[in-house]
Amino acid sequence: MSGLLYLSVSQNSIEGKIPLDIGELKAIVEIHLSGNHFSGMIPSTFGALQNLQSLDLSNNSFFGQIPLSLANLISLEFLNLSLNALSGSIPMSLEKLSYLKSINVSFNDLEGVIPSGGVFAHSTVQSFLGNKGLCGMHILEIPACAITNPGKQSKLKEVLLKIVTPVVISSLLIFLLVSIWIMKRQKKEKCKDVEKVLEIRTHQLVSYYDIQQATNNFDEFNLIGVGSSSTVFKGTLSSGTAVAIKVLDLENEQVCKRFDTECEVMRNVRHRNLVPVITTCSSDYIRAFVLKFMPNGSLENWLYKEDRHLNLHQRVTVMLDTAMAVEYLHHGHVTPIVHCDLKPANVLLDEDMVAHVGDFGISKILAISKSMAYTETLGTLGYIAPEYGSDGIVSASGDVYSYGIMLMEVLTKRRPTDEEICNENLDLRKWITQSFSGSMMDVVDANLFSEEEQITSESEICIASMIELGLDCTKEMPESRITMKDVVTRLNKINNTFLET
Repeated sequence: MSGLLYLSVSQNSIEGKIPLDIGELKAIVEIHLSGNHFSGMIPSTFGALQNLQSLDLSNNSFFGQIPLSLANLISLEFLNLSLNALSGSIPMSLEKLSYLKSINVSFNDLEGVIPSGGVFAHSTVQSFLGNKGLCGMHILEIPACAITNPGKQSKLKEVLLKIVTPVVISSLLIFLLVSIWIMKRQKKEKCKDVEKVLEIRTHQLVSYYDIQQATNNFDEFNLIGVGSSSTVFKGTLSSGTAVAIKVLDLENEQVCKRFDTECEVMRNVRHRNLVPVITTCSSDYIRAFVLKFMPNGSLENWLYKEDRHLNLHQRVTVMLDTAMAVEYLHHGHVTPIVHCDLKPANVLLDEDMVAHVGDFGISKILAISKSMAYTETLGTLGYIAPEYGSDGIVSASGDVYSYGIMLMEVLTKRRPTDEEICNENLDLRKWITQSFSGSMMDVVDANLFSEEEQITSESEICIASMIELGLDCTKEMPESRITMKDVVTRLNKINNTFLET
């Protein structure tokens, strides 16, 4: 084991403490333990791993102080300790790690001064969110540390009086000119710090301070989602409006590009089945979307995480809503928009269970004369069309493929990356095709019908029609797939024929 180079057991349910002899892994380069149930204190023996470049202990239950020995990790480039219960202060010695490019200690119970040298000089507020006791001058959104030494405070005042008073008295004219210049600059900065209005829905201005107030200073209690490049908080604006605030991670170099893309898309679209964007906030320190809050969460939660279940009629309605949103993106205006990342996590449900499609971060606006484009930014594994993943070709038919996978997933409650399916060297489409030749009801989710509900022949025909629709959406050749207009037409017919009472 001493020669082990990479250790990754993320997103499991491993419990207990990390063994102290982890320090014996002298050759280790990367350790990824995030998303488990590890507890106890972080072993100081980590400090013996001189070759370690990446350490991710996020989303566990570690407590106690950050070990001072981490400052001995001379090769460390990435350190993530977020979403734990760590206390105490951030060791000042970490700023001496010359190779450290990224650090994240958000959502712990840390306090004290944030170091200002090394990696900390370039870190943004996202690395320190959820630690109410932290303070520091070099990050504008973090409160300044209070001066507790009265002697130093008096000396500081004395120095300021000696310097400022002569200047004010002898250079009044210059002072007035400088004041006017500062006022103009502040006005300009204020305009920059408030949201870039999207010219849709509303002209409400939201500043970084407003977002802080709405989320109770990004309190962990208001955290409703953490993604690879953003964090989503529930908030309440001063007007009393409940909103979801999506704060992008500025340390991710692709984020600013995605923010601009999403703004461009939202500026050009308006549909009842798209997530309404109330406004945005953009400055040198934050990129955020203020969205209408969807109290019933995502379709993914209803499929996998909620005690409640969607019946057949609800699933058809949700997928019809989703299809109408995508049809609008493809055919609703002169320049088609390709979403590029259709999946249950990006379909949100409002208080009336109406579905809304969101997250346009990697979408593409196609030129009028083109039916496809190329990209290096991939969507989500399992939902990507074959031509998208292999050649980077983006087209409306790629969205149709993703929609078809999602439709089959909604009916079967099987993810496209389901372990059982993958172990048989199948994908979701092939698995359904094989199973379709047998008993169809063995394929679909058992929760489609309640125990007391009788499964009628109309229900079976309805399910068969929807599975057939999903298969038509996911044909391997893009030109063989149907369009979203066809999908909406067929789903409407299914809904009216079998489900409307």
